[in-house]
Amino acid sequence: MSQSRREFLGTGAVLTASSAAQGGRPAWLPAHTKALLDSFGLSVPIFQAGFGSVTSVALAAAVSNAGAMGALGTLNALNAKERVSALRAATKGPFFVNMILQLFASNPPEILPIVLDAGAPLVQFSWGIPAREGVAMIRSARARFGIQVAGRESARAALDAGADFLICQGTEAGGHVQAHRGVYEALPEVLAEAKETPVIAAGGIGNGAGIYQALRAGASAALLGTRFVATAESNAHEEYKRSLLGAKGADTALSMCFQDRWPQLHRALRNVTFRAWEAAGCPAPGKRPGEGDVMFTRADGSRILRYSNNPPLVGCAGSGIGGAALYAGAGVGEVKDLPGAGELVKRLWAETVAAHRG
Repeated sequence: MSQSRREFLGTGAVLTASSAAQGGRPAWLPAHTKALLDSFGLSVPIFQAGFGSVTSVALAAAVSNAGAMGALGTLNALNAKERVSALRAATKGPFFVNMILQLFASNPPEILPIVLDAGAPLVQFSWGIPAREGVAMIRSARARFGIQVAGRESARAALDAGADFLICQGTEAGGHVQAHRGVYEALPEVLAEAKETPVIAAGGIGNGAGIYQALRAGASAALLGTRFVATAESNAHEEYKRSLLGAKGADTALSMCFQDRWPQLHRALRNVTFRAWEAAGCPAPGKRPGEGDVMFTRADGSRILRYSNNPPLVGCAGSGIGGAALYAGAGVGEVKDLPGAGELVKRLWAETVAAHRG
């Protein structure tokens, strides 16, 4: 490897310090936010969510190159090394790899040593606490890790495991939701537990005003998911992206509708499948209207049925894409266009600065 993890993160820190010296960092930023920027080599306190298969190397690289925190999600043993290596080659900025612990057969996940060997500087865990063996692997590789939490108890467990940062998620978030209450209800007690450990707020944040609100509430940064789904580089199918344009928070629902393969609460658009399921009384699998319908076919030829939790991606084809799992958070109303991710980061930060001035 041509560049160690410490050198990799250090390069970002130097760039951040240079940007601040040129007046790029507002003086009003809270001390804990400035500390996070310095620690992780960021220019702005914006994190991209590692939202599963919808992430792409191009998306994460564009976010990181714009000074924010890029992310990859849904890696497996076949593509983990290739994707992490490609991202390392595409950016000198920091990024994390998201691992949903419930979806792996073991803890630590079998891909953890693969992504660390490929050079991932940061790992984020959700839906569980990493085993000691996993933490030891991360420390041995001189990497760092964060854990998604939803309250005091999960924050304490994460801190006891040695987490370097916490992501406090609220029920406003899109996709699969670990939380059971709003982000600003959970955030104060997570902050109280975290003390000096950085806390990133997540759930329903879609513009600079939302980022500024998170910083004012005590978070060190804000994590956005749906807004980055609606970018040129995301791996979401174009029909999925277009469905986010003009949608409002009221057009989303937190439910168990699209539960096939992983039965957990999720927030998605109230599309034709959801409305039919809701009208039928939200029946359990085996009694849902339209079960067995093929919604679309993936690039590898596999067929995705109604109620699958697989979102439609680039390369998918079929007439039922609009009725598939179209994950979206409560902040979807801020999606008005489909910009490049780097351009979006700049815009979000300009909005954040304007929110402070306003």
